Amino acid sequence: MSHSIAALQRQSALDALDHRVLLCHALGVNRIALITQSERVLTEEEMRRYSALVRRRLDGEPIAYIVGQREFFGLPFEVGNAVLIPRPDTELLVELTLDRLPRDGRVLDMGTGSGAIAVALAHTRKDADVTALDVSAEALAVARRNAELNGARVTFLHSDWYAALQGAAPFDVIAANPPYIASGDHHLSEGDLRFEPVGALTDHADGLSALRTLIAGAPPHLKPQGWLLLEHGYDQAARVRALLADAGYTDVQSWRDLAGIERVSGGRVA
Repeated sequence: MSHSIAALQRQSALDALDHRVLLCHALGVNRIALITQSERVLTEEEMRRYSALVRRRLDGEPIAYIVGQREFFGLPFEVGNAVLIPRPDTELLVELTLDRLPRDGRVLDMGTGSGAIAVALAHTRKDADVTALDVSAEALAVARRNAELNGARVTFLHSDWYAALQGAAPFDVIAANPPYIASGDHHLSEGDLRFEPVGALTDHADGLSALRTLIAGAPPHLKPQGWLLLEHGYDQAARVRALLADAGYTDVQSWRDLAGIERVSGGRVA
């Protein structure tokens, strides 16, 4: 049985956006081509590829992992199951970092994953000295490819948090989107999170242990009045502010994402 692009649109079990993305991926065409070639009949091989992608999506696999890419801060990023899928909420962390990064400043992205934060910073601010680190060698390989893909100049380090920074020059800003979901949280077994690397999602504890490590370890690696900016869970802002204040940070505050949720908290060292 032959299927045209238009017929598949009508018959798809997926929502319209998922169908369009997967069909573009299966055919190797863009969205405009789907419109201009709506009566094109798929070959048997094209139909086989599309059907296999649909099955993966219906099984719950995230679209970003199926097509191997996600846009973040207006840039394309390679993603796979070694890294978290970049999310729009995290763009707030990038914007706050850019606002606090002086000309020719130094910035550190802790736990870079796909490299989304570091690459977005380096691409936007060509003058900046951007360093990114991660404990996962697989994640760093993805991040390096994303830096190359987007023409971004980033220094990558294989490090368990601050371990590889001994002797490094201090930074104007340290930004991090660490694991902050508590062990046993029901979200870990729902939706896209089922497919993402668990170690990048949860600290296997109360959701605050990585945040505590970052807060305690940052001061020696920040310039005077340097900022530490931390993304966290929707209900963690007050606790993160308390941790920052107790550790002696000043100007402690939280910022809301587009949904009105306190998504990033931070403070300055003396």
